[in-house]
Amino acid sequence: MKVFLWKGKNPKNRTVKGEMEAETPEQVKASLQRRKISSVKVKEKPKDIFENIAFLQPKVTEADVIIFCRQFSTMIDAGLPLLQCLDILQAQQENPTFKKILKNIKDSVETGETFADALAKHPKVFDELFVNMVAAGEAGGILDIILQRLSAYMEKMAKLKSQVKGAMTYPAITMAIACLVVGVILVFVIPVFTELFESMEKALPTPTLMVVALSNFVIHNVIYIIGGIIASIFIFKKIYANPRGRIILDDMFLKLPVFGILIKKVAVAKFTRTMGTMMSSGVSILEALEIVAKTSGNRTVEFAIGDVRLGISEGRSMADPLLESGVFPSMVCSMIAVGESTGALDEMLGKIADFYDEEVDQAVKNLTDLIEPFLLVFLGTVIGGLVIAMYLPIFTMAGGL
Repeated sequence: MKVFLWKGKNPKNRTVKGEMEAETPEQVKASLQRRKISSVKVKEKPKDIFENIAFLQPKVTEADVIIFCRQFSTMIDAGLPLLQCLDILQAQQENPTFKKILKNIKDSVETGETFADALAKHPKVFDELFVNMVAAGEAGGILDIILQRLSAYMEKMAKLKSQVKGAMTYPAITMAIACLVVGVILVFVIPVFTELFESMEKALPTPTLMVVALSNFVIHNVIYIIGGIIASIFIFKKIYANPRGRIILDDMFLKLPVFGILIKKVAVAKFTRTMGTMMSSGVSILEALEIVAKTSGNRTVEFAIGDVRLGISEGRSMADPLLESGVFPSMVCSMIAVGESTGALDEMLGKIADFYDEEVDQAVKNLTDLIEPFLLVFLGTVIGGLVIAMYLPIFTMAGGL
């Protein structure tokens, strides 16, 4: 079917416009006349010349999927048929990439596929967790409830991710700006002072000589320094892309003095939130553990969850293998054991997730409070030291006068 752009007057004589899928312009006009829209002008929507170039198309964001879930859940709860929901959501979607995906999903459902199978064709937008929960919702006839849980889960995960990014971004940007300022001083400012000092023909203090030597080194080796930084980033990415290298690095990240504690708390919050959401939605515990392991983001945590899955398949409880992994705190394992014994594991996992969301909040705050004075001292020492070193000869000369 083609897409047509239309424009006309509504019963209140106000100009309205939109787009509609149809075979011919006459079908569009007929449909609009039934809606009492007059003076209709229809033209075929021009094709986007970049639509087949993937990297030029806007990406489907997490916010797009969350809004989709919320709206879909409301429509299903109101009793609208699945295909009509998809049709409405596709028509009002502003992101062209997501609009195209929703059209493909609607077409798949129209051919007789389940909603979950149609979603599974787009793994970059709808991950395995999403698809499995939707499948459980379809099977149990509670798709609206599942979509509500999914949107709530995604919102909390997005908040968690935002907190961690915020904690990492602040020091990274500060250090990048500091390095840029120091580089500008060494390359452009120090040489001006050096020419002045050479005209003085006097012995320079040791700190000044060290700064001048550092400036000369940076100026003569700037290409090698930039190349070294780029090569280091490339090597790190190659090591992290290698399965064995990633295992070593992920284990090191968990053992970092301050950041390691934050990473562990995030891992616990993510694990308990995902497990609790999936189990309360009817997904089996073994299937849920398999999906959670894949989405953990850390190989050490992934292996720990894999051991838990293996233990449960052999008849063990969840709490014991978690405790043996050394990744999950004993308090978490004890609470999970209580949840297993009372038959309310999904509720207990939700409570642990809520508790660790607050723990992550506090850990991020503590990290920021710890980093701020360190960065201030570092910037003051480095930049202040450079400035003082360059003004020392001037102060010495002024004292002699």
